Amino acid sequence: MAKSSQTILVVCFYLLALIALLCMAIFFGFIIYKGVSALSLKLIFDDTPMWAALLLKARVFDGIFNAIVGSFLVVSLAMVFALPLGFLTGIYLYLYASKKMRSLLGFLCDILSSIPSIVVGLFGLSITIFLHKNHFASLFPSLIVSALSLSVLVIPYIIKMTDLALMGIPKHLSDIGLRLGATRLQNLFHVQLPLASKEMLSGVILAIGRAVEDTAVIMMTGAVAMAGIPSSLLQKYEALPFFIYHISSEYANKEQLNQGFGAAIVLLVLSLSLFWVAIVLQKMISKRSGFVPR
Repeated sequence: MAKSSQTILVVCFYLLALIALLCMAIFFGFIIYKGVSALSLKLIFDDTPMWAALLLKARVFDGIFNAIVGSFLVVSLAMVFALPLGFLTGIYLYLYASKKMRSLLGFLCDILSSIPSIVVGLFGLSITIFLHKNHFASLFPSLIVSALSLSVLVIPYIIKMTDLALMGIPKHLSDIGLRLGATRLQNLFHVQLPLASKEMLSGVILAIGRAVEDTAVIMMTGAVAMAGIPSSLLQKYEALPFFIYHISSEYANKEQLNQGFGAAIVLLVLSLSLFWVAIVLQKMISKRSGFVPR
C-alpha cells in the first residue's frame, strides 16, 4: 500500500513538472511566433547604417538600439550601487550581526522586497522633486535617478541570497580556514566566498533580471520614448521594457504590435544570456579558488 502511494505521488510530481514545462513552452512559443517576423536589423537600427549606429556616428530614431543601450546603462549603474551594499550587508548578517539585529534586518529586507515597484518608482520621483526644489535645480528624472531607484528595488535580493549562500556552506567546510589558523576575514575570502560563489551569483542574476524587466520604476524616474542615447547621467534615456509597454499600448497597426513582440524576444535573449554569464563567472571563480562548487 505504501509503495503504491509513493508511486502515485511520484507520478503526480512528474505531471506537475510536465505541466510547468508545457506552460513555459506555450509562453515562449507564443512570443516567438508573434515576434519572429519582426526580428531584423531594421527593428534594431531602422534605416540607420549598423556600424554608424554602433560607433555613435548616427542616431537611430525608430529602432530599438537606443533602448538596448539605455537598458544596459541603467541596469549596469543599478548594479554598481546595489552589489557592494548588498554583498557587504549579507556578509555582516552572516558574520557579525547579533541575533536581534539579524532578525530585524531580515525582516526589513523581506518588507523591502515585497514593496511594489510602482511604489519604489514613486519614492524615487518624490525624492527627485524634493531635491530639485530645495538643493539641485538641475536634477530631473534621469538615468542616475532610475539607477538609484532600481538599486533600492534589487538590494534585498542580493542581501538575502548572500546570507543564505554563506549559511548553506557545510560546517566542516565553513570553518576549515579557522582550524588552520586563518582569521575570520581570511577564512571568508579564501574559503567561504568561493564555496558560496554559485549561489551568490544566482542572486546577482536574479537581481539583474528583476532590474532588466522592470517598467514601473524607470517609467516614473527617467525612461521616455525617443530620448536617444544619453550623454550624461542627468539625461533621460530609452529602455526596452518601456519601449515594449509604449508600443503595445499605442500601436497603430499589426506591424507595430509585432515590433513589440520582437523587442520582447530581444529582452528575453538578453535576460537568458545572463544565466550563461553567471555560469562562466562561477566556473572562473571556482577554478581560481581551487574549490569545487556545491
